[in-house]
Amino acid sequence: MVEISDSLCSLFTAKIKEEDGTFVIEIPSSEIKHGALTGDEMYRIALLDSSSEAESTSPQAPRHPASQGSTSHDSSGPPVDEGEVRDVTIETVGDQGDGIAKVERGYVVIVPGAHPGDEPTVEIEQVQENVAFASIADSDPRAL
Repeated sequence: MVEISDSLCSLFTAKIKEEDGTFVIEIPSSEIKHGALTGDEMYRIALLDSSSEAESTSPQAPRHPASQGSTSHDSSGPPVDEGEVRDVTIETVGDQGDGIAKVERGYVVIVPGAHPGDEPTVEIEQVQENVAFASIADSDPRAL
């Protein structure tokens, strides 16, 4: 099993490209846009062979008991499914004022109405390659 450092900022898949005699790894713009990385910082990079099982050993976020959809995710696709219900932690606020949580592999989940430090149960409404949009699930009326 691969040990994952607590200092991990982001995890994504990229190809190495040759440009003018040097080799380049492109950082997806979403990593900068959503605050996982900044353009003016130095980072250490670890490379995992895409044929290894290392990607499939990344920790899974706990799933809410009412979770719907598949319980396994292809390591190259989004780690969430539409209709899935799960608990997240809001880490920051995006440019539009929406809460931003990160789940497996640094995948971003945008939650309108959530604030940093909130730990809501959300329902995933729309899934895209690099980001999902969720709404805060209805609270249990007995908890009010």
